[in-house]
Amino acid sequence: MLGGGTYKAVCCSPHSSAIVFLAVFADFTATDRWTKKQVHCVYQALIVAIATRHADAVDIKFLVDGRTVWVALPHPAWVEYKKRTGKTITDSLAVEIAGHYLQAALHAGEGLGREMYSLTVEETLAHLEAVVSAMQAPVTA
Repeated sequence: MLGGGTYKAVCCSPHSSAIVFLAVFADFTATDRWTKKQVHCVYQALIVAIATRHADAVDIKFLVDGRTVWVALPHPAWVEYKKRTGKTITDSLAVEIAGHYLQAALHAGEGLGREMYSLTVEETLAHLEAVVSAMQAPVTA
């Protein structure tokens, strides 16, 4: 599994439509494909981008070896996920989606030099599914 951690889901009530995660991608390492360098990634902030750059997205800020990197998740992904599942993308789930994407991008060699990654709705939902699947997979000791 990317991230090397164990997912745990916490749900406050059996009727809740949200999944809350204990963070795996708030603080993780990744290996850049081309340089083979281990980089330390730390979640720093989540900002609704309408306010800062007039974009229909949620921007999630990570420090990658101390350098700022943003992952932009499009707002329409929240609507589409709710329509498909009846569930809500929480802030903590958005951080997990963005962290999963960032780690995959680094492993794929998509560059340590980029400051911003913008995902499509489908990319966002694919990374969400990967995070949820990893969370639901049996944990082996």
